[in-house]
Amino acid sequence: MAKSRLKKAALYTLGAFSGMILTLSVQGYANEKSEALPVRSLHTMAEVYGQIKANYVENKTDDAILEGAMKGMVNNLDPHSEYLTGKDYTDLQESTTGEFGGLGMEISSEDGLIKIVAPIEDTPADRAGIKSGDYIVKINNESTRNMTATEAVKKMRGKPGTSITLTLARKDETQPIVVHLTRAIIKVKSVRYKLLEPGYGYVRITQFQEHTVSLLADAIKNLEQQNKQPLKGLVLDLRDDPGGLLNSAVGVSAVFLKPGVKVVSTKNRDKKEGMVLKAIPKDYVVKGNDPLINISDEMKTIPITVLVNSGTASASEIVSGALQDYKRAVIVGTQSFGKGSVQTVIPLSNGGAVKLTTALYYTPNDRSIQAQGIVPDVEVKDKNRKFESREADLGGHLSNPLGGKEVNGELLSGQKKTTQPTTASEPDIHNTDDNADKVNTKDTKASTPKSNKKKDEDDWLTRREPNPAKDEQLKTALDLVKDPVKWNQSLGLAAKKPAKATDKKDKK
Repeated sequence: MAKSRLKKAALYTLGAFSGMILTLSVQGYANEKSEALPVRSLHTMAEVYGQIKANYVENKTDDAILEGAMKGMVNNLDPHSEYLTGKDYTDLQESTTGEFGGLGMEISSEDGLIKIVAPIEDTPADRAGIKSGDYIVKINNESTRNMTATEAVKKMRGKPGTSITLTLARKDETQPIVVHLTRAIIKVKSVRYKLLEPGYGYVRITQFQEHTVSLLADAIKNLEQQNKQPLKGLVLDLRDDPGGLLNSAVGVSAVFLKPGVKVVSTKNRDKKEGMVLKAIPKDYVVKGNDPLINISDEMKTIPITVLVNSGTASASEIVSGALQDYKRAVIVGTQSFGKGSVQTVIPLSNGGAVKLTTALYYTPNDRSIQAQGIVPDVEVKDKNRKFESREADLGGHLSNPLGGKEVNGELLSGQKKTTQPTTASEPDIHNTDDNADKVNTKDTKASTPKSNKKKDEDDWLTRREPNPAKDEQLKTALDLVKDPVKWNQSLGLAAKKPAKATDKKDKK
């Protein structure tokens, strides 16, 4: 019997190994530098496959085993690369072209857990008080341990009007937080604006979408009409903006920059410059006419401040970096997220796809955003924000190719640490994986006192309605644009700051 099983294992191993060699021989290597096949590693992989087929307690299909191997191979590269099955790829395509019911937040995967980069303004997630840096440890009654971001998104999407329960872990809370949500059609209002006082406007971009550039142009026009003359200064709020379309980021930058200047470029693993996008219509107009054709000349010269925080990611970091490099804006707030990588979705012959990190973004001054983000010229912390989370917290993240210090998430000053301290690399999830029904959870619907509900509602309304009297970061940004001398003195201050060291205590 034993001989039979060993023989079976050997046959499986030989067959798998031969198949791999044949496939690799036919396909060859895509890069120009020919390298020897890693025969020993492939042989070991084939041995593992053979042992699973011959001896594993359940009868797993070939497809299931190899699909798991492919997922592990790609997921292990970095937090943003992922293998997509045929269904995953179809769902991804549908999500970028049609409407769907969802919760409204940007998520990523970190050390086998699902982490929230930022909730999107005026969505179910935002209204429920979900915060940047929270961990989703359960979706309904299912643990998210070792779940990919794509799998988590699939589980959170559904028919609008249907309910879902999320169990969250938060850095400063000793107990898990249970949030009951109702899915909705996510139609994000990309641009909001307000005339804060005569001569000074405020524009908030919540996400970079297809129509963001034209909406920004309309917002500026309406602000000038309300002011009855050109603006003297503008505050651009990119806090908790998780990014979006690259061409929209280029168009937003073009509003404030001289025509034709470089906004962003990319470099691949050979450090060769790839895509270069400039402040010209062909690099930001998707269809139709140039929406910036009637933007006033004053927008190229008036004082601008940009508000950022740890939820400012990707496309919003591109805008912040470009305006900072050209000294067109003073960056105010706290260091941004640091998501400076480019993902490309490559279809595969089996109907699936692989989402691979293929390049890194660089600012006009050839700075990489990766794992460092945009450092504010004027740092102002948010007193209502308890924790800041960044790309450098994600397990397996890519290092910055230019070196320098990475900045991890942190408990902000004035916040007390929990009795069960957590780390950026391995959060304490408060027994929520298997024992959520045995602990005293904080339920935002069932058990939150009315006074706290009122406070949460007031906080949400404050985030939507800009009010310098209640927002120290906004007040600082407004005061700067009102004082051209101080604004000029603050331009480029971030470049003169000493690099902030990575908190070694947060790494294990």
